Amino acid sequence: MSFYENKVLPLLINSACSTRQVMKIRRQVVPRATGDVLEVGMGSGLNLEFYDREKVNMVWGLEPSEGMRLKARANLNASPVEVKWLDLPGEQIPLEDESIDTVLLTYTLCTIPDWQAALKQMHRVLMPTGKLLFAEHGRAPETDIRKWQDRITPIWKKIGGGCHLNRPISDYLVEGGFRIETLDTFYMKKTPRIVGHMYVGEAVKA
Repeated sequence: MSFYENKVLPLLINSACSTRQVMKIRRQVVPRATGDVLEVGMGSGLNLEFYDREKVNMVWGLEPSEGMRLKARANLNASPVEVKWLDLPGEQIPLEDESIDTVLLTYTLCTIPDWQAALKQMHRVLMPTGKLLFAEHGRAPETDIRKWQDRITPIWKKIGGGCHLNRPISDYLVEGGFRIETLDTFYMKKTPRIVGHMYVGEAVKA
Protein backbone atom coordinates (compact mmCIF):
# COMPACT_ATOMS: atom_id res chain seq x y z
CA MET A 1 0.00 0.00 0.00
CA SER A 2 1.36 3.41 -0.97
CA PHE A 3 2.07 6.29 1.42
CA TYR A 4 -0.90 8.17 -0.02
CA GLU A 5 -3.28 5.25 0.55
CA ASN A 6 -1.99 4.44 4.02
CA LYS A 7 -1.39 7.93 5.44
CA VAL A 8 -2.93 10.73 3.38
CA LEU A 9 -6.16 9.13 2.13
CA PRO A 10 -7.40 8.09 5.60
CA LEU A 11 -7.08 11.71 6.73
CA LEU A 12 -9.00 13.00 3.71
CA ILE A 13 -11.76 10.41 4.00
CA ASN A 14 -12.13 10.91 7.73
CA SER A 15 -12.44 14.66 7.25
CA ALA A 16 -15.00 14.39 4.44
CA CYS A 17 -17.05 11.76 6.27
CA SER A 18 -17.22 13.58 9.60
CA THR A 19 -18.76 16.90 8.64
CA ARG A 20 -21.67 18.15 10.75
CA GLN A 21 -24.28 17.11 8.18
CA VAL A 22 -22.77 13.68 7.61
CA MET A 23 -22.62 13.02 11.35
CA LYS A 24 -26.24 14.10 11.68
CA ILE A 25 -27.24 11.48 9.13
CA ARG A 26 -25.15 8.84 10.90
CA ARG A 27 -26.91 9.74 14.15
CA GLN A 28 -30.28 9.11 12.51
CA VAL A 29 -29.38 5.74 10.99
CA VAL A 30 -26.94 3.88 13.25
CA PRO A 31 -29.14 3.66 16.40
CA ARG A 32 -31.59 1.52 14.41
CA ALA A 33 -29.07 -1.34 14.34
CA THR A 34 -29.88 -4.36 16.51
CA GLY A 35 -28.36 -7.71 17.48
CA ASP A 36 -25.14 -8.82 15.82
CA VAL A 37 -24.09 -6.12 13.36
CA LEU A 38 -21.85 -6.18 10.30
CA GLU A 39 -20.61 -2.70 9.47
CA VAL A 40 -19.13 -2.77 5.98
CA GLY A 41 -16.45 -0.15 5.53
CA MET A 42 -16.09 0.83 9.18
CA GLY A 43 -13.27 3.24 8.35
CA SER A 44 -12.13 5.19 11.40
CA GLY A 45 -15.12 4.12 13.47
CA LEU A 46 -17.18 7.29 13.10
CA ASN A 47 -20.41 5.35 13.66
CA LEU A 48 -19.39 3.72 16.92
CA GLU A 49 -20.63 6.45 19.25
CA PHE A 50 -24.14 6.12 17.83
CA TYR A 51 -24.72 2.42 18.48
CA ASP A 52 -27.31 1.66 21.15
CA ARG A 53 -25.59 -0.75 23.52
CA GLU A 54 -28.98 -1.84 24.85
CA LYS A 55 -29.92 -3.18 21.42
CA VAL A 56 -26.59 -4.29 19.90
CA ASN A 57 -24.72 -7.44 20.95
CA MET A 58 -21.52 -6.75 19.04
CA VAL A 59 -20.22 -5.26 15.79
CA TRP A 60 -18.08 -6.88 13.11
CA GLY A 61 -16.13 -4.02 11.56
CA LEU A 62 -15.14 -4.83 7.98
CA GLU A 63 -12.30 -2.53 6.90
CA PRO A 64 -9.51 -3.52 4.46
CA SER A 65 -7.45 -0.33 4.92
CA GLU A 66 -4.73 -0.61 7.55
CA GLY A 67 -4.50 3.17 7.66
CA MET A 68 -8.19 3.50 8.50
CA ARG A 69 -8.00 0.77 11.15
CA LEU A 70 -5.10 2.58 12.81
CA LYS A 71 -7.03 5.84 12.73
CA ALA A 72 -9.97 4.12 14.43
CA ARG A 73 -8.10 3.43 17.69
CA ALA A 74 -9.52 6.37 19.64
CA ASN A 75 -13.08 5.62 18.55
CA LEU A 76 -12.62 1.93 19.36
CA ASN A 77 -11.41 2.77 22.86
CA ALA A 78 -14.52 4.90 23.44
CA SER A 79 -16.95 2.49 21.76
CA PRO A 80 -20.10 1.59 23.74
CA VAL A 81 -20.20 -1.82 22.01
CA GLU A 82 -17.74 -4.65 21.40
CA VAL A 83 -16.04 -4.48 18.00
CA LYS A 84 -14.16 -7.20 16.14
CA TRP A 85 -12.18 -6.29 13.03
CA LEU A 86 -12.43 -8.06 9.70
CA ASP A 87 -9.50 -6.80 7.62
CA LEU A 88 -10.86 -7.92 4.27
CA PRO A 89 -12.65 -6.12 1.43
CA GLY A 90 -16.43 -6.13 1.13
CA GLU A 91 -16.33 -8.82 -1.53
CA GLN A 92 -14.90 -11.24 1.07
CA ILE A 93 -16.96 -11.52 4.26
CA PRO A 94 -15.70 -14.43 6.40
CA LEU A 95 -18.91 -14.93 8.39
CA GLU A 96 -21.39 -17.79 8.41
CA ASP A 97 -24.57 -17.78 6.35
CA GLU A 98 -27.51 -15.97 7.96
CA SER A 99 -25.50 -15.03 11.07
CA ILE A 100 -26.05 -11.25 11.09
CA ASP A 101 -29.08 -9.29 12.33
CA THR A 102 -28.10 -5.92 10.84
CA VAL A 103 -25.84 -4.91 7.97
CA LEU A 104 -24.81 -1.26 8.07
CA LEU A 105 -23.60 0.67 5.03
CA THR A 106 -22.61 4.32 5.47
CA TYR A 107 -20.68 6.05 2.68
CA THR A 108 -19.23 2.71 1.61
CA LEU A 109 -21.01 1.31 -1.44
CA CYS A 110 -19.57 4.14 -3.53
CA THR A 111 -16.04 2.74 -3.13
CA ILE A 112 -16.35 -1.06 -3.34
CA PRO A 113 -14.85 -2.17 -6.69
CA ASP A 114 -17.08 -5.24 -7.20
CA TRP A 115 -20.30 -4.07 -5.63
CA GLN A 116 -22.24 -7.03 -7.03
CA ALA A 117 -20.02 -9.52 -5.21
CA ALA A 118 -20.08 -7.44 -2.02
CA LEU A 119 -23.87 -7.21 -1.93
CA LYS A 120 -24.11 -10.93 -2.61
CA GLN A 121 -21.95 -11.52 0.47
CA MET A 122 -24.05 -9.16 2.59
CA HIS A 123 -27.19 -10.92 1.41
CA ARG A 124 -25.65 -14.30 2.31
CA VAL A 125 -24.72 -13.41 5.89
CA LEU A 126 -27.92 -11.49 6.70
CA MET A 127 -30.62 -13.41 8.56
CA PRO A 128 -33.99 -13.83 6.80
CA THR A 129 -35.48 -11.53 9.43
CA GLY A 130 -32.53 -9.11 9.34
CA LYS A 131 -32.23 -5.62 7.91
CA LEU A 132 -29.75 -3.61 5.90
CA LEU A 133 -29.44 0.03 6.96
CA PHE A 134 -27.86 2.44 4.51
CA ALA A 135 -26.79 6.06 4.18
CA GLU A 136 -24.98 6.50 0.88
CA HIS A 137 -24.33 9.28 -1.60
CA GLY A 138 -24.78 8.61 -5.30
CA ARG A 139 -26.44 9.30 -8.61
CA ALA A 140 -28.55 12.44 -8.74
CA PRO A 141 -32.02 12.59 -10.33
CA GLU A 142 -31.34 15.61 -12.58
CA THR A 143 -29.83 14.97 -15.99
CA ASP A 144 -27.42 17.91 -15.91
CA ILE A 145 -26.00 16.93 -12.53
CA ARG A 146 -25.68 13.31 -13.65
CA LYS A 147 -23.63 14.42 -16.63
CA TRP A 148 -21.17 16.19 -14.34
CA GLN A 149 -21.05 13.19 -12.01
CA ASP A 150 -20.16 10.97 -14.97
CA ARG A 151 -17.48 13.40 -16.18
CA ILE A 152 -15.81 13.87 -12.82
CA THR A 153 -16.01 10.32 -11.42
CA PRO A 154 -12.94 8.93 -13.29
CA ILE A 155 -10.72 11.59 -11.72
CA TRP A 156 -12.56 11.57 -8.39
CA LYS A 157 -11.95 7.82 -8.00
CA LYS A 158 -8.19 8.31 -8.23
CA ILE A 159 -8.01 10.85 -5.43
CA GLY A 160 -10.92 9.57 -3.34
CA GLY A 161 -9.98 5.97 -2.73
CA GLY A 162 -12.21 4.58 -5.47
CA CYS A 163 -15.25 6.70 -4.60
CA HIS A 164 -17.85 6.91 -7.39
CA LEU A 165 -20.14 9.94 -7.54
CA ASN A 166 -22.61 8.35 -9.93
CA ARG A 167 -23.72 5.01 -8.50
CA PRO A 168 -27.52 4.50 -8.38
CA ILE A 169 -27.56 3.10 -4.86
CA SER A 170 -31.18 1.99 -4.67
CA ASP A 171 -30.90 0.17 -8.01
CA TYR A 172 -27.77 -1.61 -6.80
CA LEU A 173 -29.48 -2.79 -3.62
CA VAL A 174 -32.42 -4.20 -5.56
CA GLU A 175 -30.09 -5.91 -8.02
CA GLY A 176 -28.21 -7.32 -5.03
CA GLY A 177 -31.30 -9.20 -3.86
CA PHE A 178 -32.76 -6.71 -1.40
CA ARG A 179 -36.19 -5.12 -1.12
CA ILE A 180 -36.17 -1.50 -0.04
CA GLU A 181 -38.61 -0.88 2.80
CA THR A 182 -37.91 2.82 3.34
CA LEU A 183 -36.00 5.31 1.19
CA ASP A 184 -35.35 9.02 1.63
CA THR A 185 -33.46 10.84 -1.11
CA PHE A 186 -32.25 14.41 -0.72
CA TYR A 187 -29.33 16.77 -1.17
CA MET A 188 -27.14 17.59 1.80
CA LYS A 189 -27.15 21.30 2.54
CA LYS A 190 -24.08 23.38 1.81
CA THR A 191 -22.64 20.53 -0.26
CA PRO A 192 -22.03 20.51 -4.03
CA ARG A 193 -24.86 18.61 -5.64
CA ILE A 194 -22.56 16.35 -7.63
CA VAL A 195 -21.34 14.84 -4.34
CA GLY A 196 -24.26 15.48 -2.00
CA HIS A 197 -27.21 13.45 -3.27
CA MET A 198 -28.14 11.04 -0.50
CA TYR A 199 -29.92 7.69 -0.31
CA VAL A 200 -30.97 6.87 3.26
CA GLY A 201 -33.14 3.97 4.29
CA GLU A 202 -33.68 0.35 5.20
CA ALA A 203 -33.82 -2.83 3.12
CA VAL A 204 -34.54 -6.51 3.73
CA LYS A 205 -33.95 -9.68 1.78
CA ALA A 206 -36.27 -9.88 -1.21
